[in-house]
Amino acid sequence: MKAARAAAVLTWGYAAGFGLPAIPVSIYLLSQGRLPSFMGLFDMYGGPWSERFEPGTFTALLGAFFVLTGMAVWSAWWLWQGRKAGAVVNLALLPVEAIFWLGFALPFPWLVGAARAVLIVIAWRSFADGQSPPPPSEAKAHTPLAGA
Repeated sequence: MKAARAAAVLTWGYAAGFGLPAIPVSIYLLSQGRLPSFMGLFDMYGGPWSERFEPGTFTALLGAFFVLTGMAVWSAWWLWQGRKAGAVVNLALLPVEAIFWLGFALPFPWLVGAARAVLIVIAWRSFADGQSPPPPSEAKAHTPLAGA
């Protein structure tokens, strides 16, 4: 279960660091006509798509990426709860996310994505077979009250 929770935390961190900024970057792009730079080092999300598409289309791509990372956040919540469905959704999203990582030239999410996949594989046996975690043992659920 610890590996599943670590995958969830990595997913949340990735979404906060790369998904959430898509909104202010979109606003900046639409108002200024160019991408903002990251500490003067490089344009944020400035990969091949930024040169290929018009600002409106590129903003739509950033919006789609924001929604995709939101889905990853949702799957991470299920991972945290120990649900196998969270693991399946999280793994299924990785190839779609990778398309955006290429288009936006994002190098760090590749490392996070690989770590997420490894942690989910490590945790695979700990997931419940159904959609929810295993119930607490019956002994704990029906313990009589002292003195009753």
